[in-house]
Amino acid sequence: MIPLKDVSRRPAHFPVVTVSLIAINAIVFALELSGGDDFILRWSMVPAQITSGHHLITLLTAMFMHAGWLHILGNMLYLWVFGPTVEDGMGSGRYLVFYLLGGLVANLAQIAIAPHSTVSCLGASGAIAAVMGAFIVTYPGDRIRTVVFLGIFVTVTYISALVLIGLWFALQFVDALSVLHTAQVQSGGTAFMAHVGGFIFGAILGHFLEKPERIAEQDAVSPQF
Repeated sequence: MIPLKDVSRRPAHFPVVTVSLIAINAIVFALELSGGDDFILRWSMVPAQITSGHHLITLLTAMFMHAGWLHILGNMLYLWVFGPTVEDGMGSGRYLVFYLLGGLVANLAQIAIAPHSTVSCLGASGAIAAVMGAFIVTYPGDRIRTVVFLGIFVTVTYISALVLIGLWFALQFVDALSVLHTAQVQSGGTAFMAHVGGFIFGAILGHFLEKPERIAEQDAVSPQF
C-alpha cells in the first residue's frame, strides 16, 4: 500500500518544517550521489562506532541520508502525507524538536539490538515512523487516499489512518522480531527496530506536544464528510 493524501484534514498553516526537511534530505542525497561511498561512510551511523564513543554526530546526520532512489522517494512520500498535519497540530518549533528526537530514539533502538554491528545505518525512516506514531494517536479516523496492489491489479481507495498505519507498524514489528536473533541484525538489511522504536516514541510523546487550539483550527478548515 502506498499512501497518497489525507483527504479528511487540511492543515491550517503552511508546513514549513516538513517542506524544509524534504529539501534537506534531497540536498544530502545529491551530495551522496556526488560524493559516493566516501561521503556515505563518513556520515552514516555505524553502531559499533557509536557504542565506542566515536562519530556521535552520525546519530543526527544518518537520518538525512538514503540508500537509493526508492529509499528516499518512499520516505519523502510518507513524510509529505503525514508530516504537515502533525506539524500543524504541534507548531513548527515543537515539531522540529519532535522529529529530530524521534530519529535519535530510532537510531538508539537499532543500536540497542546490534551494538557491535559494523554495518552503516542510514535513512529518515525512524524519524518518519515517529511522525506516523503521533498521527495514528491523534487522527486515527482520517481517511487516507491509498494505492493498493492486489496481485497484478492496482486500485486507489480510501483507508483509515488506524488501519493503514496500524498494518504498517504490525509488519515492522513482526519483521523486527524475525531478525532479532539472526545474522541479518549484524550483516545489514532494513533497520526494522529503528522503525519500531521511532513509532513507539511518536505514539507516546506526540500527543503531549500538540496544541489543542491548533487542532481546533484544523477542524475548522478541514472538509466535512
